Amino acid sequence: MATHLKMAAGVVPLMALLLAGCAGAAPNGAAPRVARIPTPVISKAGLSSALLALQADYVQLYKEVSPSVVQISTSQDLGSGIIFNSQGDIVTNNHVANGFKSFTVTLSDGKNYKGTLVNNFPGDDLAVIHINASGLHPATFANSSQLQVGDIVMAIGNPLGFQSSATDGIVSAVGRTVSEPNGVTLPDVIQTSAPINPGNSGGALVDLAGQVVGIPTLAALDPQFGSAQAPGIGFAIPSNVVTSIAAQIVKYGKVVSSGRAFIGVDVEQVTNSQGQPAGVLVVKITRAAVSRAGLKVHDVIISINGKATPAVQNLTDDLANMSPGQTVKLGIKEPNGARTTVSIVLANLPASAS
Repeated sequence: MATHLKMAAGVVPLMALLLAGCAGAAPNGAAPRVARIPTPVISKAGLSSALLALQADYVQLYKEVSPSVVQISTSQDLGSGIIFNSQGDIVTNNHVANGFKSFTVTLSDGKNYKGTLVNNFPGDDLAVIHINASGLHPATFANSSQLQVGDIVMAIGNPLGFQSSATDGIVSAVGRTVSEPNGVTLPDVIQTSAPINPGNSGGALVDLAGQVVGIPTLAALDPQFGSAQAPGIGFAIPSNVVTSIAAQIVKYGKVVSSGRAFIGVDVEQVTNSQGQPAGVLVVKITRAAVSRAGLKVHDVIISINGKATPAVQNLTDDLANMSPGQTVKLGIKEPNGARTTVSIVLANLPASAS
């Protein structure tokens, strides 16, 4: 994924030859006429003022947002978080919380507080931590559905433990579906060129208005270079998902409506004699409606809405882009080899199953 730029040493001479070759011989042996192209006048003052204005925007942006970004430490690791409200609730990635119940939370001014886990939602890799503190600076969250490719963004967090660090880039793409190493599939994420490193997770991806548009969560890895982190390809959970999940955890102590599609089964990977993925084995059914629809333990799901699902990841990726209440048709291979189709209405992914 690293982009290599190469400048051709012969570009300038080639251009000179092409320009010279366009001039025709002058009549009567006169010296050839040379067309003189006026040199554009660029106002240094205008250029520098524009750059200074952009620089001032960056400086002001950092000053406004950095007090809303905290460092979250456990006995094993550290990450970042965003102050969600003035009551002391902080939203971060679930993989930053990492199964812990208590944390050390460091504000941008260096003050430390004991943090406790309110709850988490692994399905969207989000968690809420609470601290007892006053005078906090909650972040302002943007409507991430309005993001466009090319929007300038800044990532603020604690990469590699360097507290309150900022990197910048653009929105490279929206609506991506990506999978984390732990198998969690995240739909509709933001791709950004702003560098994201370990410790940035849970921090803030903000626009030039100083509003949080997403939470940096993971960076792409390049298998061609020993799975080293690929520069310029990072992903962030969009702010609309963050605010929905965090607000539910703060209000109810848990997620009551995830908006994520859920079949209601536990599954395992099936492979063929060559060791290749060959379907998704149902090992447990957790919704009565699924049993009523005709799906049984030991059935193998081989497709969803006609699209093959040879691997568990295929099934979870497809579900990530579906909605609760949607009816899907599962292609099934029964233990006796018979093939059939089962129609199931998808449910909301519960926190216990995420």
